[in-house]
Amino acid sequence: MTAKPIASPIPVAMYPTLSVFTLAIGLVITAFFFIYEATSSRKNRSLGMELTTAAVASVFLGFGSLFLLLASGVYV
Repeated sequence: MTAKPIASPIPVAMYPTLSVFTLAIGLVITAFFFIYEATSSRKNRSLGMELTTAAVASVFLGFGSLFLLLASGVYV
């Protein structure tokens, strides 16, 4: 039995595109989070919304950073 080479499930040519889109989405959600924090009063803030927004932004920025590293040749 011969070993199969490890291959990415996503084509390497898609890394720069995925990087741009996921980083852009993450930055837009982060901007929304900061605007929400700056414009709402302490009584009207929702912890659930803050945590959800921060988690979604974190996921998009994390994947964006990963694809940016992969697109630039740093294989992690």
